Amino acid sequence: MPTSRPRILLADDHQIVVDGLRSLLDGEFELAGVAANGLEMIEQARVLNPDVIVADVSMPLLNGIDAVRKLREEGSTAKVIFLTMHPDVTYLSRALEAGASAYVLKHAASDELVTAIRQVLRGGTFVSPQLRAPSVEQLLDQTRRHVKQTIELTSRQRDVLQLLAEGKSAKEIGAVLDISPRTVETHKYKMMDDLGVKTTAQLVQHAIKLGLVAGA
Repeated sequence: MPTSRPRILLADDHQIVVDGLRSLLDGEFELAGVAANGLEMIEQARVLNPDVIVADVSMPLLNGIDAVRKLREEGSTAKVIFLTMHPDVTYLSRALEAGASAYVLKHAASDELVTAIRQVLRGGTFVSPQLRAPSVEQLLDQTRRHVKQTIELTSRQRDVLQLLAEGKSAKEIGAVLDISPRTVETHKYKMMDDLGVKTTAQLVQHAIKLGLVAGA
């Protein structure tokens, strides 16, 4: 009796990327589903219970890192691989903290993604060699300390901040999160006060720099 293939959920808002990954993974793996934003990724993961989630960091509505964090809070045990254009230790650090097992750069996907999937299914980890410098663990530790010393966000604050980073208004954010615009503003001004910034633009810029949200 044939062994079932590992089931993969792809989460990326660029159709051309999804099409390329579909061709790359076809044969060895089963494509269980595709999500175009972080909220869809959470919904699909709940229903499909995939073995592996391959997700972009930067996605609409909810970025990949916070989407994975929410799934982990719900008890999801799916292996997570971030496939991203960000060759940045800050993003790598936050991805691992959120519960990812691998971090693959998009330009190297054709060479590295299948290897990463195989390794995480065996219980291992994988990071693109470009980021595996001898000092990477030290940099990760420094990033974790820096972020924790700077600001701690609640889950709702991260949701609001990500949508602000996407350029949405308080009214639009309220509609997405099912909260009032006034509540959105309360969260925003609390974060601005904590970070010591005076404008929404400064808040978003500072948050992206720290890796608290994913930039475009």
